[in-house]
Amino acid sequence: MQLPSLQKLNEARAARRAAVVVNDLSSGRAQAFIEREDFPAEWDAAISETLRSGRPNLATLDERPVFINVYLPPPRLVVIGAVHITQALARLAPVAGFDMTIIDPRTAFATVERFEGVELLADWPEDVLPTRPLDRYTALAAVTHDPKIDDYPIRAALDAGCFYVGALGSRKTHASRVERLRAAGLSEEAIGRIRAPIGLDIGAASPAEIAIAVLAEIIGALRHRDRREEGLAA
Repeated sequence: MQLPSLQKLNEARAARRAAVVVNDLSSGRAQAFIEREDFPAEWDAAISETLRSGRPNLATLDERPVFINVYLPPPRLVVIGAVHITQALARLAPVAGFDMTIIDPRTAFATVERFEGVELLADWPEDVLPTRPLDRYTALAAVTHDPKIDDYPIRAALDAGCFYVGALGSRKTHASRVERLRAAGLSEEAIGRIRAPIGLDIGAASPAEIAIAVLAEIIGALRHRDRREEGLAA
């Protein structure tokens, strides 16, 4: 790979932004593109599909065979609430390739004994997130049932364009949440992005089953992101 392409990939990695390298199999030339950067319009479909799948792709562009390699930031899962569901998620998320962070100011729940080997921040989300910003390759799951803890990170996740924003609670609980978020100035479109009740509807009952339903929903959101959110084209 040529030095300019390597430099772009390093730049993308440092900023947690997606990048692709389009390798022309006829000439051997390679071009790297970082998200929100202009690229030939006729390449849109092939590049968008590669980004959605997260897998390299063989394609024909401008009547030339090309190999498109994709470099996505590692997906992150930020869970608000050190509860039983989170304990199950902490075991499952690494298996699915997610880096995981747990945030909960309640020190009775946020203990190393309960979450050994997982990044655990026993602090308020509004104190953590400004220095640990969310991004479009982060999933946020709010599971405390406490609006004093959950509401701020939900707003932050919607503002950051997180690919998944889920919140635990019944439909009645979510209706109250929606009213609070409206009062805080969030648009109906933004509020509509919240997955609530959280997780796929598989009839989950136990914390482990709910964790499986949540993680499955997160994986689905990651793999079916709308191409407009991929952001490679400005």
